[in-house]
Amino acid sequence: MLRASVSGTRLDILEWLKEPAAHFPPQSHGSGVERGVTVDAVAAKLGVSSAVAGTHLGLLADMGLLTACRIGTRTYYRRDEIRIAEVARMFEKGW
Repeated sequence: MLRASVSGTRLDILEWLKEPAAHFPPQSHGSGVERGVTVDAVAAKLGVSSAVAGTHLGLLADMGLLTACRIGTRTYYRRDEIRIAEVARMFEKGW
């Protein structure tokens, strides 16, 4: 299930969000490091619609790998490093 849910595209998103300032333009409500990045920024980077990017981000958030912060009309996503570390430990233990 996890392998299917974390496709190459979603792995790219997770990788980009490790260093958002290196991969995305500055966000309107603070840096990508502080708040995360918007669906529109991810969509532009992927070259897809906001709806497609939102689906990817929503799935990663539902899995607990990203956190979402809503400011006004925009939702900002960033990595949940604690949860990612927990998942990595599960795989190291042979889960």
